[in-house]
Amino acid sequence: MALPTNTFTVFSAIGNREDLTDAIWNIDPTDTPFISSIARVKATGVKHEWQTDALDSATIQGYLEGDDATADAATPTERLDNQCQIWRKVVSVSRTQRTVLSAGRRDEYAYQLAKRGKEIKRNMEKTVLSDNGKSAGSLAAARYIGGAQTWLTKANGSVHLASTATTLGSGATVVAQTDVAIGATTVKTHVDTIISSLWDNGSDANVIITGSGQKTLLAGMTGIATLYREVPKGSQGNIIGGADLYASNFGDYVIVPDRFADVNTNLFIDYDYWAFAELDPMEVVPLAKTGDSDRAMIVCEGALECRAPKASAKLADITAA
Repeated sequence: MALPTNTFTVFSAIGNREDLTDAIWNIDPTDTPFISSIARVKATGVKHEWQTDALDSATIQGYLEGDDATADAATPTERLDNQCQIWRKVVSVSRTQRTVLSAGRRDEYAYQLAKRGKEIKRNMEKTVLSDNGKSAGSLAAARYIGGAQTWLTKANGSVHLASTATTLGSGATVVAQTDVAIGATTVKTHVDTIISSLWDNGSDANVIITGSGQKTLLAGMTGIATLYREVPKGSQGNIIGGADLYASNFGDYVIVPDRFADVNTNLFIDYDYWAFAELDPMEVVPLAKTGDSDRAMIVCEGALECRAPKASAKLADITAA
């Protein structure tokens, strides 16, 4: 069918307004299960320190009647430390851009500050869950915290399938290894071994932090609690394809997927024995004008505190078979 002669269409029009929705959509995740669940404490120096202690192993004791009392050997506390790390983002928006009418936000400067703050939050979660080792830094190198994985040793119950090292811990760098492919049956054996070791050490850990691939692998274990969901009358039932609770011999463990966790590692966590020590809470610091723009720095600084390394453990270097 032909277009009638001289019909004026959008192809010829000059003044049509653009159709731009007054909203901005962003699916990138900002949830941070680990750092949002642990305690906040105050740091007062770039080297943050704390102490741990331990009881003597339990023994069966008996003493002679009337015997003199002698002092038992005293074991000193252990002094641990981590470095404070700086996280920051810098925003710079021109005066003109702040003046023009923008879709989806009133002020580009305020919008960028909010966006960069969320990015720092994501970076912090990835850092505290990492196997990146602590570093005191220098005039030419940044300071880094020792991530959660660097505090968990094989001697304390962790399973590091591709490594024979037992001395990792206290913030030391974890050397990357080639992953080992295992199935749900094998992973259950390792999970049960770790949970048993944690219980023997006195831990009340009840959370497994895992990435998406590991979550699927763990869901295939036997012992996963059966999931039920009430279906109202007249409604259609839902298919439940994942598991959130592992019923072990030493208590239930909630499986918490974390989008910023390492893809090859599961962390068995007792939140009570972790804290984030803030040297400087997140703040917006206006920067001096150097031209026709407004500038600001979002910055925070702090360290990860592992109050008792034996209270948590990891299952590392694995992929789903």
